[in-house]
Amino acid sequence: MINWKEISGLHVISKLEEILDKWFGVEQVYSDVHYKIRSGHIDKGHEFKNHFFKVQMQMGHGYNYLGSDVEKITDSLEASADQSDAFDTFFKHVKGVGAKVEVDGEVLGTVFAYPFVSSSITEDELEEIKKHMVSEGANEADASAAVDGLRKLYPREVEYLQELVELVADEVKTFHSEISKRESRIKELNSELGDKYRYHMMIGKSKKMQTIYRLLEKISSSESSVLIQGSNGTGKELVAKAVHFYSPRKDNQFVAVNCSAFNDNLLDSELFGHIKGSFTGAVKDKAGLFEVANGGTLFLDEIGDTSLSMQVKLLRVLQEGTYLPVGAHAPKKTDVRILAATNKDLKAMMASGEFREDLFYRINVINVDLPALKDRSEDIPILMDFFLKKRCDEAGIPMKQFSKKTMEKFLDYQWPGNVRELENEIERLVVLAGDDKMITPDLLSPRILDFGEKPMSASRGVNTSGSLKEALEELEAMMIKEGLKRCNFNKSKLSKELGVSRASLIMKVEKYGLDKRKKAAGE
Repeated sequence: MINWKEISGLHVISKLEEILDKWFGVEQVYSDVHYKIRSGHIDKGHEFKNHFFKVQMQMGHGYNYLGSDVEKITDSLEASADQSDAFDTFFKHVKGVGAKVEVDGEVLGTVFAYPFVSSSITEDELEEIKKHMVSEGANEADASAAVDGLRKLYPREVEYLQELVELVADEVKTFHSEISKRESRIKELNSELGDKYRYHMMIGKSKKMQTIYRLLEKISSSESSVLIQGSNGTGKELVAKAVHFYSPRKDNQFVAVNCSAFNDNLLDSELFGHIKGSFTGAVKDKAGLFEVANGGTLFLDEIGDTSLSMQVKLLRVLQEGTYLPVGAHAPKKTDVRILAATNKDLKAMMASGEFREDLFYRINVINVDLPALKDRSEDIPILMDFFLKKRCDEAGIPMKQFSKKTMEKFLDYQWPGNVRELENEIERLVVLAGDDKMITPDLLSPRILDFGEKPMSASRGVNTSGSLKEALEELEAMMIKEGLKRCNFNKSKLSKELGVSRASLIMKVEKYGLDKRKKAAGE
C-alpha cells in the first residue's frame, strides 16, 4: 500500500500543490483504494487554502459530500482506460479533476483537484450554488464568500489542470515504486544476515534452493507435519531446525532422533519413555522424547527405517496426541509438531507393504524435496567459501584460497555425499595445506582428483612431446573447441557430453580463450 504520509512531505508534491493553488485556486486531495481521505482535509485544525472547501467541511455532512464525490470518480476512473477526468461534484455546477494512481494494473488511490467552476457559468447558476449550500447548513455570508471565491476556468485551463493532476499521480506512483524497491532490497539484505544466499544455516543461490526458502517461509507459522526428503548429506536436519526456529514453537524444545540408530525396543523407550521395572535395567522412570519435546518440535530422521509396529504407535500420537510409555497402563498426552525425514522412496515402500499408507499421509502434509548437490552445482563455490572461512576461523589461521584448478575439480566432481562430503573435504584440505595460503589440487582426495579422468590413446594432431601437463591441456582445449562447434556453442549440452559441470566448462573456455564463436571455429 502507498505511504501517504511520506507522499505529502515530498518537495515535488509540495511544489505542485502550490502551483495548483496559485494558478487554479484548487486544493490537492488524496484518497486511498478504500476511498479514505489521506491528505489531512478531515483532520482537526487543517488549514484550507480554498474558502469554498473550508465552508463545505464545516457543514454537518461536509465529509459525506466529499466522500460521495471521491467514491464516484474513483470507481469511474478504475473502469476507464483514461488516467484522469473532470467531474461534477455534490454541489451542482461545482467541478473537480481526478487522476488515478495505477501500479501494475491495480488502482491504489486517487489524486483530486477541487473545487472550481466553468468559465461559462451564469450568475443564476452561482446563485443556485449559494442556495444549495445554505440549504445544507451554511450561513448566507459564508456561502456567498465561498461561491465568490471559486475560480472560473476556461476549457483549456481545465486541460492544463488535468495534466498537472496526472503529473502528481505519476509522482506518487514513482515514489511508491522506489520505496517498494528499497524495502525489497532491505528485506533481501536482512535475510542474508551477513552471508549471501542463506536461510537459517542453509546456503544456496540456485533456483531450487530459493524455491525451498520461499516454501519454508510460507509454512513457518503453520502447525502442519512436514516430510523432508533427500539423499544423505543434503541437509535434512537443517531444514527441520529452520522450520522449528521460524515457527511459533521456537521458544520450546527442538528434539531430533535418528530412527535407524535404534532397534525397535530401544526406539520405543527412546520415543515414549519407560517406567521403573518395565524391563531388565529399567531402574528408574525415564521420560521419552515425546515428553521432552512437549510444546516444541520432534524431528524423526530416517523414519523409513521404522518397523510397522512402531509406525502404528507413531500414527496414534499424530491422530490422538497420546502415547503409552513402556510398561505403563495409562496413556500420556503430548503436544508436539512432527517433522520427519527419509532418503527412501516411501511410495515404493507403501506399495510393497513396508510403510503404512495412513502414516505416510499424516506426515506428508507438506513435502520438502531437497536436491542433490550435483543438481545445484552453482551453489558449490558459495559452499566452498563458506566452509573454508568457517574452518580457517575455527583454527585461528589466515584465510586460505582455492587455486583455479582445485575449483575446477570441485565443480567436476559429482558429490555423492552431498554437502556433508564437501564440508569434510574442505576441512581435510585446510589441515593438509598447513601454512600454505593456496589450496592446490594435489591435496585433493584421490576420488575427486581422478574423477572423470580416462586413459588416453595417442590422438592424431595432439603433441606428444614436452611435459604431460602441456599435452593434457592441448588435448583438453582441442576437445572443447571441437565440441563447441559440434554442439553449436551450447555449453549446457557440451558440459553433459564431456562429463563436467557447466560452470567448470565456462572456466575452461575462458582459460583457453575460446569464448568467442569465431575464435572457437578457427576463423
